[in-house]
Amino acid sequence: MNSQLGAILTAMVTPFDERGDLNLNEAGRLARWLVDRGNDGLILAGSTGEGQTLEPAERVALYKAVKEAVGGDALVIANAGTNATRESVRATQEATEAGVDAILAVVPYYNKPTQSGMLGHFGAIAQATPLPVVIYNIPGRTAANMLPETLLELARRHANIVGVKESSGDLKQIGMILRDRAEGFIVWSGDDHLFLPCLALGADGVVGVASHLCSREYRVMLDAYQNGRVEEAAQIHTSLLPLIDALFATTSPIPVKWAMRQLGFNVGSCRLPLDEIPGTIADRLRPLLTPYAPHAVESR
Repeated sequence: MNSQLGAILTAMVTPFDERGDLNLNEAGRLARWLVDRGNDGLILAGSTGEGQTLEPAERVALYKAVKEAVGGDALVIANAGTNATRESVRATQEATEAGVDAILAVVPYYNKPTQSGMLGHFGAIAQATPLPVVIYNIPGRTAANMLPETLLELARRHANIVGVKESSGDLKQIGMILRDRAEGFIVWSGDDHLFLPCLALGADGVVGVASHLCSREYRVMLDAYQNGRVEEAAQIHTSLLPLIDALFATTSPIPVKWAMRQLGFNVGSCRLPLDEIPGTIADRLRPLLTPYAPHAVESR
């Protein structure tokens, strides 16, 4: 188990105020709460953080606010990936200068790059920063899947490409990466519902959405599995499936932002083109929040 960048990471939602502007005070408060609940690190401006709707200056302000809030208690990982290599390099440099601990870079979306194009794209990002770089493979959103051989070749060429958030949902592909990876290369499950199955294959942790709520349960599940209490880990996993399913019943992060508002966080709504949670999904999710409500934060 490689813990260089942590095992339990949350892809944090980005708080907006009632006008839809960035709410930096709430970003810091939410980040601090997530860390206090056992997260090893936070990923900012990713899919869950609505990164593609953030302006460059907003991203930098978010990185600085969260880093100030968590200090050295957790890692701050910034998604600097876009679908343009020059823009991704610029965003990587800005995130590095803002003081983040590592870079996340998503596979370019919409363009449908070739595997050789991915080698060039991520190579340029890796060369633009001395920080660790984590690749984010999520073909369901990007329409392009990074193959295991491409990923591992990137890690071979660039010493600071240190891991992958694998959200392909393909356990065969994840297993191939785990089989062939070099020592020290980190693999996180990018899908909450596959956290335990990925651990069984040898993965190192999770980058979660449900971990906004159940990071403590994830930690117990991870510890149980690592200590041979597989049945206990499986019970925790299955008990969390209704929550995970509800949080992904429509496009994320719509449900999780709604859930965090119910717990007292002023995270606001998603920016368009994402809209409000359907009432039927809210009704389904609401009772599942009850176990977490007593742990809501101090009054504002």
